[in-house]
Amino acid sequence: QVQLVESGGGLVQPGGSLRLSCAASGSISNFYTMGWYRQRPAEQRELVASATIGGIWRTNYADSVKGRFTMSRDYAKNTVYLQMNSLYPEDTAVYYCKADSTVRVYWGQGTQVTVSS
Repeated sequence: QVQLVESGGGLVQPGGSLRLSCAASGSISNFYTMGWYRQRPAEQRELVASATIGGIWRTNYADSVKGRFTMSRDYAKNTVYLQMNSLYPEDTAVYYCKADSTVRVYWGQGTQVTVSS
C-alpha cells in the first residue's frame, strides 16, 4: 500500500514563502503523474500543479500560481516538492499531494497552509 505524506505547511505572512514536501513510501518512478491540489473551506479541490514522472519532466500549473509556485522532485528521496513564493491570503487552503499509477490514484492526508498577517 503506497502512502503519501505531505509536510511543510504552516502560517506565513503575505509575500512569504513555503516549501511543501510529499514523500512517497515507495519509488515515485512507479507513478506516471504526481500533482498538488488544494481545497479551501466550502470549495472543491482544485489542481495547483502537476508533473509527469519519469522520462521528460513536464509541469503544468494553475493560472493563479504560475510564476509563483514551482514543482520539483528528488528521485533518490522519493519526494516531490512545491515551492510557493509570493504567497497571497487566497492561497490559504489545505494542500494535498496526489499520485497516479496505472491501477489507482493515491492521495496524501493534506497539509494546512495559512497566509495571514
